[in-house]
Amino acid sequence: MKKKFSFSKGYRGRTIFSIFNFIFLAIIMIAMLIPIWKVCVDSVSREVSSTDISLWPQVFTLEAYEIIFSKKALFNPFWVSIYTTAIGTFLGLLISTIGAYILIQRDMPGVKIFSWLFMFTMIFNGGLVPTFLVIVGLGLYDTVWAVIFTLGMNVYNLVLMRSFFEQLPVSLFEAAEIDGCSPFGIFIKIVLPLSKPALASIGLFFAVAYWSEYFHYVLYVTDPDKLNFQVKLRELVLTDEPIPEAKDAGLMSETMKNAAIIVNILPFAIIYPFCQKYFVTGVTLGAVKE
Repeated sequence: MKKKFSFSKGYRGRTIFSIFNFIFLAIIMIAMLIPIWKVCVDSVSREVSSTDISLWPQVFTLEAYEIIFSKKALFNPFWVSIYTTAIGTFLGLLISTIGAYILIQRDMPGVKIFSWLFMFTMIFNGGLVPTFLVIVGLGLYDTVWAVIFTLGMNVYNLVLMRSFFEQLPVSLFEAAEIDGCSPFGIFIKIVLPLSKPALASIGLFFAVAYWSEYFHYVLYVTDPDKLNFQVKLRELVLTDEPIPEAKDAGLMSETMKNAAIIVNILPFAIIYPFCQKYFVTGVTLGAVKE
């Protein structure tokens, strides 16, 4: 005899599960917001404690932010990070989109060989020393272009873009060819306009990578005026010396450190809410094929 389905029992189970999810996510959110709130409060407080957490600054001050945006030691690296992120993101998207468009041309001779070669570099690479020698041989050492080109050639993002291009209907390409559109015209007029979610998500991947880059600057750049904000931020965090530029000697170095951290995360904290839906799309690129 078949058992009757109890609607009330199933509804009760879903309700309990939803409540549990809400409580669990609320705990995680609070655990993540507490350190962020502490950094925000300490960045505008003259009296900072490394252990105590204050809801509001006891002595409010914006002097640390004034020093960051006026001190050359931090102001110049901040702008280095901005223009390298902008140029690198554009270059990375250019390489990824053109390379992905070429790899979906099934009638091109050797396309499978090129695809395997690209995939091979995701597993094995030349190594640190050979890459360094290539950078020196190309005359890119001690320039920001060494960082831009190294991060811009990202095979993982290229494969993601190719997976998105493969989801586009083949009939669109065939119709464009019948109308006399060239391959480059198809790429500009059809492929790119239909790929805005993929361009936004992969562009966000590139931007975050360039903005948060540290290792390649230490490895390839020796000129202090060409170092980015991340390198200078680490130097600031490692020092416990008072800030000589401060108007008041009571301004602690901890206030300066927290203000620098806020300035570092603020650009993407503002941009990410507007790109969140594209970021979710980028995570599922190529996950489904019809």
